[in-house]
Amino acid sequence: MTILIGLVFSLACIMGSFVAMGGHIEVIWQPFEYVIILGSGIGAMVVANPMKVLKDTLKGTLEALKNSVPKNKEYLEVLGVLYSLMRDLRGKSRNEVEEQIDKPNESPLFQKYPTILKNEPLTTFICDYVRLIIIGNARTHEIEALMDEEIQTIRADKLKAYSAVSGLADSLPALGIVAAVLGVIKAMAALKEPPEVLGHLIGAALVGTFAGILFSYGVFGPLATKIKITREKNVRLYILVKQTLLAFMNGAMPQVALEYGRKTISAYERPSIDEVEQATLGGGADVKQAA
Repeated sequence: MTILIGLVFSLACIMGSFVAMGGHIEVIWQPFEYVIILGSGIGAMVVANPMKVLKDTLKGTLEALKNSVPKNKEYLEVLGVLYSLMRDLRGKSRNEVEEQIDKPNESPLFQKYPTILKNEPLTTFICDYVRLIIIGNARTHEIEALMDEEIQTIRADKLKAYSAVSGLADSLPALGIVAAVLGVIKAMAALKEPPEVLGHLIGAALVGTFAGILFSYGVFGPLATKIKITREKNVRLYILVKQTLLAFMNGAMPQVALEYGRKTISAYERPSIDEVEQATLGGGADVKQAA
């Protein structure tokens, strides 16, 4: 919603000021200039990126438009499932815990936290490292190094969409010049026309430069930044899991280990200690109420 509000506000200011200065808005409407700029930009992006990245870029754009970032409910569910697993690791046998993580979709424990189950990569991440804790052969610093490496890989993959859109934004001003040059070439072929016709053609050509810069800095540049912010906030869930499980491996009680994880959440979005206690001690029941 904020993206649309920002775009509408920017266009209203630009076009409104242009009209207020005495400009003719119909001159700005040059659809073929826009096709040249956006078509060549998107074509270059297709050349530069594999199909998986292009599909993920579309997905990342939708996530940015919907502002699909972790909410209070999701943070509480992550902490809730970690608390349940850590409690089981302390009080139940290895086989009982393995039953929960081998098939999380069928696990009564995970079914209490449907938001986490929908996030399959995060669920897999949690189950993989709980399994390593059960095995018990790996040292804490080795697990931490492995977690860091995997999180770095996840982050790099997530930000490929940002790089693709950012590359598109960077190319648009130059492609706007290409459209403008083509427009000037068209105008040069009409030098015998009256000045008012020639002036219209030159004005139409300059729209290419205007559009390229506007699309770059007013649309795709901010969109790329929004994708980056959205994706980095989602990667924060993995860091939460990492810090919680490492604290538990170092001997912290489950409730104390949760505090290590809670502190990794931004202060703007961090649930309170009371909310975490209600969600974890309630076994997932209070998480639904927090939504």
